[in-house]
Amino acid sequence: MEFLLHINQFLWGGPVLILLMGLHLYHTFHLSFVQRHIFRGIQLSLGDETTDESQASSHGFSRFGSLTTTLAATLGTGNIVGVSTAIYLGGPGAIFWCWLTGVFGMATTYAETWLCTRYRYADYSGHLQGGPMYILACLLKKKALGVLYSIALCLSAFCIGCTTQSNAITDTCSQVFGFMPAITAIITAFVVGLILMQGKRWIEKFSMAVVPSMAIYFFGGCILYLILHADYLLPSLSQIFSSAFGFSQIGGGVAGFTVGKAVRYGVARGLFTNEAGLGTAGLVAGSSSEAKPENQALISMSAAFWDTVVLCAVTGLVLVSFQLEYSAEWPLLSPGSLTAAAFSKLPFWGEEILAAAIICFALATLVGWSYFGLQGFDFLFHGKGQRLYQGLYVIMIFAGGVMPLSLVWELTDFINLFLLLPAFYMLIRCRSVFSIQNNKNW
Repeated sequence: MEFLLHINQFLWGGPVLILLMGLHLYHTFHLSFVQRHIFRGIQLSLGDETTDESQASSHGFSRFGSLTTTLAATLGTGNIVGVSTAIYLGGPGAIFWCWLTGVFGMATTYAETWLCTRYRYADYSGHLQGGPMYILACLLKKKALGVLYSIALCLSAFCIGCTTQSNAITDTCSQVFGFMPAITAIITAFVVGLILMQGKRWIEKFSMAVVPSMAIYFFGGCILYLILHADYLLPSLSQIFSSAFGFSQIGGGVAGFTVGKAVRYGVARGLFTNEAGLGTAGLVAGSSSEAKPENQALISMSAAFWDTVVLCAVTGLVLVSFQLEYSAEWPLLSPGSLTAAAFSKLPFWGEEILAAAIICFALATLVGWSYFGLQGFDFLFHGKGQRLYQGLYVIMIFAGGVMPLSLVWELTDFINLFLLLPAFYMLIRCRSVFSIQNNKNW
């Protein structure tokens, strides 16, 4: 455990962050700031379907379904607890760097989802599928890297997709509603297992129903807080920008944080929340019914926008406003309890609003990551043993609800390296095959 902790602290504390941020900046400039087309991506995700059966699977995700399923996997508890941890450790300026990382990460999301939509291959059932493992094995002739990516995908699903999210559900239900963790874990495993056994369509329908409603619900709670504490909104914005580029002092004499810490924790949280560069968004994009790679890439890019640029930013504003107004309480709280403390200041149902958001976000992540892991499992075993995978996934949901998670988080960070490195290789090798500069449809 100690050895794994040191490896993660070294790699994720510098080299990996530099690697990913460099990847985001490269694609931002290589794709001529594709982020400027974000409104086109939003429009496409909400618009009518335009499919071509010769290029896209008739069993694929719809446009809106691909957006919500991608968000289901990325809109987890990290958007709530992760943002509070970034501010606690890196100061208010971490929010600016988190937001900036989300903006640049949109270009990498565009690149990897364009590739996975453009290069699709027939799976075991004859349907077209896309994903980094297919590109690595079929296009780049690096089957070993495709297998490595698929193994890491399965392991990540069992760790971050199962245990961390189910633990967040049981912990929240225990603290807010007084439910026994074991009972909550059983109910959670049953609900998710029922959805998984019904297949891709139920995963899509669940994501389309839960993700937008709960995102709006949580966003509304944040906006309500900011309205009720409007006197601290402008000072919070000022604090975020001043802390991002220099030293700042928080009310009550608490020492400010250096720019270095703000950059480190802000960039790290931005990278972790939208998963840009890990290739996971390409798994949904490659299974979409959208025929045009540039359209699907814009839709997938909008998921990164909603995840990091919008929700993480508004959560950060709430927390910095709370920090300024209740500076005496701030040092007495743990990083994981900051958002709950802020929502407790709402005049009604503050804890319940946050609890419902955490539970639904975690459920959505459980369902979304189940699909990611299944894609890797199918690639490895050619579609055989799906019930075995689903059974193991449900068991891990229960286990995560009742077990300590310190080791699981460290394992997840380590396993994610084996998603990152093959996906990074894919993007670098394929960097010359896509360009948006001559697209006339925009």
